Amino acid sequence: MRALGRVRKVPSGSRRLARTLAALAAFSKASKYVQYASDPPPCDRTHQRDISRSAAGVSPALRADDASLETGPRVAGMNDTNGGDDGNNASVARFYDQLAADYHLIYDDWDGSTERQGRALDTVIRAALGPEPATVLDCACGIGTQAVGLALRGHRVTGTDISPAAAGRAGREAARRGLEMPVRAADMRALPFGDGSFDVVVCADNSLPHLLTDADLLTALGEMRRVLRDRGLLLISTRPYDQIRASRPVSTAPQLHGSGAGRTVTFQLWDWSEDGERYGLEHFQLIPAGDEPGDDTGEDWRVEVRRTTYRALTERQLAALVTDAGFDGPAWRQPEDSGFFQPLLTTRRRAAP
Repeated sequence: MRALGRVRKVPSGSRRLARTLAALAAFSKASKYVQYASDPPPCDRTHQRDISRSAAGVSPALRADDASLETGPRVAGMNDTNGGDDGNNASVARFYDQLAADYHLIYDDWDGSTERQGRALDTVIRAALGPEPATVLDCACGIGTQAVGLALRGHRVTGTDISPAAAGRAGREAARRGLEMPVRAADMRALPFGDGSFDVVVCADNSLPHLLTDADLLTALGEMRRVLRDRGLLLISTRPYDQIRASRPVSTAPQLHGSGAGRTVTFQLWDWSEDGERYGLEHFQLIPAGDEPGDDTGEDWRVEVRRTTYRALTERQLAALVTDAGFDGPAWRQPEDSGFFQPLLTTRRRAAP
């Protein structure tokens, strides 16, 4: 997998790896870093545990092979690199294309997280709409963490993602579990579905804050409204930005995943704008790279660096945007209430007059 940033080798051997991890831990301890209690994934919600707490049980990586993946209409920003907001969205697609094969490595147990997150969202959906299975669009499905989880709970799920590699893997993960789950590569600002096609739209895991302007956010939210039936349910989750903006963390604590020759290390660096509303993120993974000639330890490591940008939307900001886009009664539910690992905004499509 080709990284978006430079690939560097780090000292091999157990002692030198220990020194590398100790240096990363010292950096995080000396800096303000963000830490969560449970369940996150890649760049937006890396599971922040102390590096001494490792776990096994990793799902096998699947190589991206998306030649047959159905794609939605081309939208400005999916492929353009003109340096504006469209350029940022093109970089988002590349970010997740590059991360798709290794996405599960961010979790202690991706299969377990898929089941937990699906169960939590299923509870919210059935409480709002009733006990019957719903038609669900996950418009930022990634490799399927929420989409597969909801399909396992009996919902009729369709997945889209701006990253063809991520959407393709989501389809394969669903098929591996015997699930019928259509997937498409599509920008959430131009969803390739008819009006009123779904009971529920999910946009989870801090995906919406990749859009950096009110115009793009309202366009995406308008598309989510359009494809929902009257009084359909929208679920959005983000990082807890009200608290994060107050402290402006500059890094995440390093996380050690796996054990033995298969262990990986993940951490992030955050670079905040002066107004505290946006931050650039550098996502680092230390990944075993195979044997190096002359290295009698049998270990070698490479660093994958991927970069993206987020807008740190407060709960009030996002609730106002959702209302402006044609939704009623936006309400935030915190993890201790919803069972989902991030703050969760629930709102209903305003009925047609």
